[in-house]
Parts: sequence; structure tokens; C-alpha cells
Amino acid sequence: MSNIKNQPLDTNKSAPKKQLSGSQPMVFGKINYILTLVSLAVLVIGFALMTGRTDIFSSTKITVAPIVVILGFIIGLAAIFYREKNGENE
Repeated sequence: MSNIKNQPLDTNKSAPKKQLSGSQPMVFGKINYILTLVSLAVLVIGFALMTGRTDIFSSTKITVAPIVVILGFIIGLAAIFYREKNGENE
């Protein structure tokens, strides 16, 4: 076995020091926030389609509304993982 276990970890040398500055880049760009708002709107529409007390077995409540909700979650995941091609956030 190697002696790596016995050596103490010195994180000061290996880890780069972060400079504290007031202007750090945004984590998400403008398109990410727009996609997030679109996904929230689609989710609200999907859950609104599920509401109601009459005709509990309608095709809208059983098939259309769950598909719209799943589509809203997929758009939300795309909003999180989307990255611009040039790598610059607005």
C-alpha cells in the first residue's frame, strides 16, 4: 500500500483561493429564466385541467392533464440544464 493515507491533507496548496468580488457571473442566463417561467405556466395549466368536481372520469383529467404536467416538468429540467452554445450568459 502507499503512504497516501498517512499524509495529512493540505488543502491550502491544492485548492485555488477564491477572490471575493461583488460581481460574480450569473449561474443562469436570460433564456434559462424564460424557460423556467414557461415551465411554471405549463404546470399551472396542467394542474388547472385536473381540478373540478364534476365528471371525474373525463379524458381531459385522465390523459391530457397528466401529459401537460409531465411536459411542464420536462421543460423545467431543460431550463436547468440548458447552456448557450457560445458559453456566455447574459
